[in-house]
Amino acid sequence: MNVTFITLFPEMIAPVLNNSILLRAQKQGLFSYEIINLRDFGIGPRHQVDDTPYGGGDGMLLRPEPIISAIEVAKSEHQDALVILPTPRGKPYKQSVAKQLVQRQQLIIVCPRYEGYDERIVHWVDKSYCIGSYILTGGELPALVIVDSVVRLIPGVLGNKNSINVESFQDDNQQIEFPQYTRPASYRDLKVPEVLLNGNHQLINDWRQANKH
Repeated sequence: MNVTFITLFPEMIAPVLNNSILLRAQKQGLFSYEIINLRDFGIGPRHQVDDTPYGGGDGMLLRPEPIISAIEVAKSEHQDALVILPTPRGKPYKQSVAKQLVQRQQLIIVCPRYEGYDERIVHWVDKSYCIGSYILTGGELPALVIVDSVVRLIPGVLGNKNSINVESFQDDNQQIEFPQYTRPASYRDLKVPEVLLNGNHQLINDWRQANKH
């Protein structure tokens, strides 16, 4: 899978992707990424990318020309890429969406900034997603959340093939996870439940199902 990020802050992307499982996926040849600096497509000598909104209002909006130009350049390199826009107006991002996106070989993610974007850019966007009901300063963190959730689903990325099947939010199930423990069995008078120590896998499974929350 290849992901192209379109962003005004390229320095935010690489530190996250070049660590942990995401780095391992790159070394295995299962994941790669590219970064397009939106400022390179800015207008005029100052490379302007934003302007005041028609009709008035607080803040600045991203102009359509730089974003659309950047998308077109990315699409020229990856013609089959799905263009994604993280936005509060998008559909809720869920595990089922991650399972759909992992089927794609190429993604382009536009990272908005400021108070938003000129609405005309949506004609160049395939999917819009919202990762939660809260305010962030830009689209870089949502973009990284999306990529992290998708890349870990690529076959071969995780060392334990079964771990994907027993995680939280399978099929958007709101039953999260059961409590888990490791050594020592007792720490500061806090003890691991006896059922987890008896080796009876059926009882352990029953306990885990009963204690999901």
